[in-house]
Amino acid sequence: MNALFAAGDDVLLRVGIPSFPVSEERQWDALMSSIGVRTPRRIDDMKSKGPLMVTAVERVHSHGEVDFREVGDMVRRIHSLDASTWPDLSWCGHFPHWQVEHLLRDVRDRIDAAALEGLDACMVKWAGWRDRMREALVVCHGDVHPGNVIQGPEGVVLLDWDLRCMAPVGWDHGPLLQWGERWSDRWGGGPHAYDDFAEGYGMSLRDEWMTQALAAMRMVVATLLRVRAGRTDATAASEAERRLRFWRGDVNAPLWEPQ
Repeated sequence: MNALFAAGDDVLLRVGIPSFPVSEERQWDALMSSIGVRTPRRIDDMKSKGPLMVTAVERVHSHGEVDFREVGDMVRRIHSLDASTWPDLSWCGHFPHWQVEHLLRDVRDRIDAAALEGLDACMVKWAGWRDRMREALVVCHGDVHPGNVIQGPEGVVLLDWDLRCMAPVGWDHGPLLQWGERWSDRWGGGPHAYDDFAEGYGMSLRDEWMTQALAAMRMVVATLLRVRAGRTDATAASEAERRLRFWRGDVNAPLWEPQ
């Protein structure tokens, strides 16, 4: 997790424990630029303070609605990379926050019975998803959702690369995919965000089992992480309650806020 601090109008300071060394980050930025994928411009190298690192990056200001077709096209380019050139990228299933069963056990006592029923039903419906996550792996951004894309002055900019990894193609489709009768655009990407994304990508995975499973499990993970954070953070606790309303089957459940 990172914290962002504005330093004037044009600079953001990202503070957190880095996922990758500075040299690799700069190589990655150059690679993305070479394939036409926009990333925030790095202004200064990381500065350390104990285990934390501070990085100054360009603050990209919104220039209107996000063109999700361009997002899809950029993700297609990332997925087309030769994976052998980045042998150190982790498999997506290694991320600690994707140990879903452990995470659910950890916070189960903080979730009411109705919400637990919805979460448990989702886990049962998509049982076996983890066993299939090693199939047909590609290089992925890792966290393509509306909060991590912005329409800059020259086009779409993809933000927050800390979770780049090796994963099934559906890993980068799942956050935008509408699934199930109760899905009502949880992240506020717009009713046609995934269709536009798929058009830009060149393929829709709406009906592909693994992608549907990952879309569902991302929602489970996103909920449980807010419940856990809510133990010590009132803002996180409030957002957790918003998300739990969805799992209770509340037809008026509000949109979720990225945090």
